[in-house]
Amino acid sequence: MTIPWSALFGGMLLGISATILMLFKGKVAGISGIVSGAITPSSVDKGWRIQFIIGLIAGGFLTNWLVQPELSGIPAHYSSSIVTMLLAGLLVGLGTKLGNGCTSGHGICGMGRFSIRSMIATLTFMLVAAVTVYIRLHVL
Repeated sequence: MTIPWSALFGGMLLGISATILMLFKGKVAGISGIVSGAITPSSVDKGWRIQFIIGLIAGGFLTNWLVQPELSGIPAHYSSSIVTMLLAGLLVGLGTKLGNGCTSGHGICGMGRFSIRSMIATLTFMLVAAVTVYIRLHVL
């Protein structure tokens, strides 16, 4: 059995970050809500939101720089076309809007708070992901 160390470490960091944000700010680490509050002109608490977003982006770059490609589990030459990435981003945005939150808000924070809505949303995310993988690998 191969242990995906980067996924395990990343999951631990997400859980710790969400816990710290809840303990010290009383806020849920739902990325769509954080980004929405950071770009909404009438939002009064933009400072921590912008810092959180910068930390996410910087963390991604830092991890990419520090972690050896063979440990990440991502192929070294993985790439997608710009059209595919734009379409994927639009679909994620649409799903976030339709689901009234994102995977981090529902899956990490909502599940931890035993939110029924988040449990249903997370189950939906996982089922759709499984169907998508099946179609991608066995149908297309």
